[in-house]
Amino acid sequence: MKWLDAIPGIWKRAYLLICLWYAINFAVSAVWEFRFVNPEYYVLWTKLFLLEALCVFILLIFIWSHWLFNFSARWQIAGHVSGIIVFFLLMGTLSYYFTLYLEGFTYFEHWREYLVEMLGNLSALRINDQYIITVGVYYVIRYFQGLQKQEQEKSELAIRNKEMQISLLKSQINPHFLFNTLNSISTLVHSSKDQARKVISQLSDIFRYALDSHSGDMVKLLHEIEFIENYIRIQQVRFGERLKFEKHIDSTCLGIYIPPMILQPLVENSVKYGIAPKEEGGTISLTVRRSGSVIFFEIKDDGLGSKAKKVMDGSSSGVGMMNTNLRLKSYFGVQSHLRVLASEHGYSVSFFLEDKKVMQEKNKESIIENQLL
Repeated sequence: MKWLDAIPGIWKRAYLLICLWYAINFAVSAVWEFRFVNPEYYVLWTKLFLLEALCVFILLIFIWSHWLFNFSARWQIAGHVSGIIVFFLLMGTLSYYFTLYLEGFTYFEHWREYLVEMLGNLSALRINDQYIITVGVYYVIRYFQGLQKQEQEKSELAIRNKEMQISLLKSQINPHFLFNTLNSISTLVHSSKDQARKVISQLSDIFRYALDSHSGDMVKLLHEIEFIENYIRIQQVRFGERLKFEKHIDSTCLGIYIPPMILQPLVENSVKYGIAPKEEGGTISLTVRRSGSVIFFEIKDDGLGSKAKKVMDGSSSGVGMMNTNLRLKSYFGVQSHLRVLASEHGYSVSFFLEDKKVMQEKNKESIIENQLL
């Protein structure tokens, strides 16, 4: 009976309640017919047998509806129309068997006339209602389950986002980056003290920004880009001319607000898996452009790409990339997920988000236009 335990309780309760409802209906109908129409005990037994058959069919209707739910609305409608016809034929045939067949009316013509007569009175409508009500209960439950799932996903994303905020510094400021930077500073102290002081200042700015990001407040894109530039400058101390950085930023996007440190793991990914393993190095480019209310972000490089030993193709379990993807979906919805492409020419990581201010202004303009019309 493990399969029975696996069925969610809501479906068990729905099934029992439907059967109970029809049990009450059949009982009232049986008593009425027995008292005022046909005072024979077989009337009561017939209603009982029909109720038992109906409860079996209700279970089959649930299974049929569950299977149809995997298809498009058009096929679901066609499937349920067929289901109503089959259900009417089965229930009508059972009713015919208990009322006429056992009385000696055993020919096909008798069965056909009986069903035609049912179609001409309320019997067919009552039978079809049984199917429609059962299907309606199924879809109502599925609708509320969908709403519950959406709310659950939102809650899980919110919780995970809080957890990621707590672990942000640990996961996104790579310890290897810190160790390499300290080694670079140690080297610069002997060769260029001014450069060493500059790197220390940049490293300080990076950690200050990272610590401030734990507040969970959104930051302007302008400040995020300044943070990325500091990060790149420190990496350039290590890689020298092997690492180049380009940015193509739409000036109208500088004032938009984004989650802090959302770009750093993507840039780090390019440095670590694209540029660092490539002997001659390469270029990382950051692009931000606007199309109406939609902002497009892309970080790409001309490093090893798909030739690298470890390809970050979006399925990697890297903490920084995974956290960035989850944070984007948490803030802006599932449509803002990372799109990662690794080719022979390098890595490309992109995502979209919506400028809510522009959307609000468009909505206001639309409302004003409608009022004027």
